[in-house]
Formats: sequence, structure tokens, C-alpha cells
Amino acid sequence: MVLHLIKLAVGVDDLAHMKKLQAARRKQRRQGPRSPHWVYTRHMPRRTEELLAGGSLYWVVRGVIRCRQELVGFDEDFDKEEAHKYCRIKVRRALIPTAPQACKAFQGWRYLDPDRAPPDLAEGDTGDMPIEMAAELKRLGLL
Repeated sequence: MVLHLIKLAVGVDDLAHMKKLQAARRKQRRQGPRSPHWVYTRHMPRRTEELLAGGSLYWVVRGVIRCRQELVGFDEDFDKEEAHKYCRIKVRRALIPTAPQACKAFQGWRYLDPDRAPPDLAEGDTGDMPIEMAAELKRLGLL
């Protein structure tokens, strides 16, 4: 069974801003051009087998699920300065836009069942209205 993760993109305005931030973080970390993007979190998911069977990390941007990145791996590590363990979630670099879906705030990450995950948007598909307008209407519960 496939399973997904969902996480808040704190401080991110939109998908273009997220792409810029992720590129800057990879450059700062001196990651190679083929290496996956890393997302740090405190706790390692226990259901990694299900997540790596085709799962994705869905991003909540300003209260709306806006995109996803395919999961490729997990690493557990230890921060000696802070004296605690952390998990590095590895995802493909490509941001795949999804149909906007409202989501309440939470801390950390959560599991997301495939039947609750929003569908991907086709290339250039914004529906009958601009993405931002659709996202706001979904957030308000009007769509």
C-alpha cells in the first residue's frame, strides 16, 4: 500500500518562491546537480516501506496543499551541537502542482492517505480560474 506525507511550507508565498528557496538551500549545502532535495524534520517516519512504495511529500503553502515532491529516501542522523536525532527526508527536485485543497495548520509532518491526496494538475491547468483565486476559494470552503 502506498502512503504519503504532508508538511507545512513555512514562510513560503507560492510555488515559484518555494523553487527559489529549495535551490538556494541546495546551493548552500553544496549538493550536486543530481542529488535529491533534503527536508529536515525531527522524527523519522515508522512506515518508510509504504512511503517509498510510490509516496510523495505534499506541501501546504499558506493553508492550501499546492504541490508534491516524490519521496526517494530517508536518513537518520544526530546533531552533536543540539544533542538530538533528526531525519532527512529525501525528495525528487521536481515540484508537481496539485489541485488546491484547504488544510488546517499542524506541526511537523503527518501521514496522508492516497484517497485524501489532491490530484495533480495537468501542465498549464488552472481550471476555469487563476490558481490563487481557486486556492483562496478552497481555503474559504467555497469550492
